Amino acid sequence: MAQNDWQAPSDPKTEGSASRMAVAGHPLHPMTVTFPIAFLMAALPSDLAFVLLEDPFWARMSLWLLGAGTIMGIVAGVVGTTELLCVGGIRRRLTSWSHFVMAVMLLAVGFANWMLRLDDAAGAILPWGLYLSAVGALLTAIAGWLGAKLVFHHQIGIWDENELDPDTPGQPPRVGPVRHR
Repeated sequence: MAQNDWQAPSDPKTEGSASRMAVAGHPLHPMTVTFPIAFLMAALPSDLAFVLLEDPFWARMSLWLLGAGTIMGIVAGVVGTTELLCVGGIRRRLTSWSHFVMAVMLLAVGFANWMLRLDDAAGAILPWGLYLSAVGALLTAIAGWLGAKLVFHHQIGIWDENELDPDTPGQPPRVGPVRHR
């Protein structure tokens, strides 16, 4: 019986997939998502600080956070999409596609929020900027949760291809997660 994507694997060491987009065994997607996550999440508290303090610094900060988060998120998205399309073990998981859809929605909301503020950073915060920042924070949390599920539950991107079992081509490693030398 095939294992359901939403069930815990009976043996996590047999469920993983190696990363194709990696530098020295370190997967690029987890490295490229950290700043976009932080920047897009920080836009909401920055907007709230502007509303509470009425200091234009916070409106400018939100503009920069959204711009940097969106641009860096696009880079992370290209890396993640390449990984999704190139690795069958990732492509076959419902969680991978759910993560992809949430991330695309997040980037669309982040981009729209950023564009909304380009002409008037302070004037765009109420009501639509604040609303889009809240939606963006929610989408960031959902996409992050799904991404963490892929790494910690499904063991996606943590195997080193050099540790694959040579007796069974295409099989996951038999020795465990990547060990850095």
